[in-house]
Amino acid sequence: MKLKRHEVNKFEAGHIVQQGSYRSFQPNPIHRFWQIDDMEVIQLLSEADRQLGRLDMYSTYVNIELFIRMHMVKEATQSSRIEGTKTQMEEVFLKEGEIPFEKRNDWEEVQNYIKAMGVAMETMQELPFSSRLICKVHKTLLAGVRGENKMPGEYRRSQNWIGGATIGDAVFVPPVHHTVPDLMSDLEKFANDEAIPIPDLIRIALIHYQFETIHPFLDGNGRVGRLLITLYLVNRGILKQPILYLSDFFEKNRVLYYDNLMRVRTHNDLSQWLKFFLVGVKETARKGVQVFDRILQLQKELPERLKSIGSRAGDGLKVVDQLYTQPILSVNEVEKVIGKSNVTAYKLIKELERLGVLHEISGMQRNRLYIFKEYFDLFRLD
Repeated sequence: MKLKRHEVNKFEAGHIVQQGSYRSFQPNPIHRFWQIDDMEVIQLLSEADRQLGRLDMYSTYVNIELFIRMHMVKEATQSSRIEGTKTQMEEVFLKEGEIPFEKRNDWEEVQNYIKAMGVAMETMQELPFSSRLICKVHKTLLAGVRGENKMPGEYRRSQNWIGGATIGDAVFVPPVHHTVPDLMSDLEKFANDEAIPIPDLIRIALIHYQFETIHPFLDGNGRVGRLLITLYLVNRGILKQPILYLSDFFEKNRVLYYDNLMRVRTHNDLSQWLKFFLVGVKETARKGVQVFDRILQLQKELPERLKSIGSRAGDGLKVVDQLYTQPILSVNEVEKVIGKSNVTAYKLIKELERLGVLHEISGMQRNRLYIFKEYFDLFRLD
């Protein structure tokens, strides 16, 4: 079936439906042939594509596997922080027993986010970008954590709402539950329809908006919706590896993020949402390039610095190589990495502390933990 052309500047988001004592928002389908005439959107699209291409280049020229986990950790903590979770990046690398009991729920949710990304990357080898994939990601995200009783992996069968103590004073009420399967089917068709000649960044911006508007799950919609952005870009071959995450941008611009999503529903202003989204892609990709450049500089500089410790330099390099994938280590773990005694490992750590490579973070006399602070700091760039 040939789809009729729809202009983005004439976008109609949907309509309000009276549901007894409350009113919900019923979005229109998005599986359409969208035409973009806004030159500011087109210009931002060009700039975002250019920065994204530069970022993706590192997938070819850098041993990217070493750094993907840090990107995922940052994404997991920032995406969860938008929902109120307080886990810090450093804490993600600690074992469960090392996390204070009062922070363990938050820690578990962030760990699930990382697992969900891994599950999704594996699943995409067999499944397309689809409802099955989305539900599998959601099931992993909520397994064994606070949302485990809210139908993990299944679309909701009751009404939910956003903001407010009750549905009566909610900021936004998503569509009635029995329309969710059809709306998600429409979203899936739009995501995979090769006959629609729409730029991928515009398509995923619209998908993200629609997903958050449908709010198909009882819990975890925000985290799943943000995860889908990266998954879609990898699925489409725009990125070879999952190295672009927008949650940090959304977190730092949280009010604008929610306001621009809501403005589409209240004013049919899709163009403003597209501009915000494309600025996010452009800025996030640009910062990603800076991070990788500085990682390369660090990799080049550290071996020179380690020469000052003489015969221990070889063991020091082994530890540094391990730190790129496991940036927090104990004395026992250093002992295993270099294959030498506990005393030798402790002496090496002292040298690495003196050189500024390691910093002690536990504050304990025994079972001390050491962080590769320089590396962590690269992922905190503003």
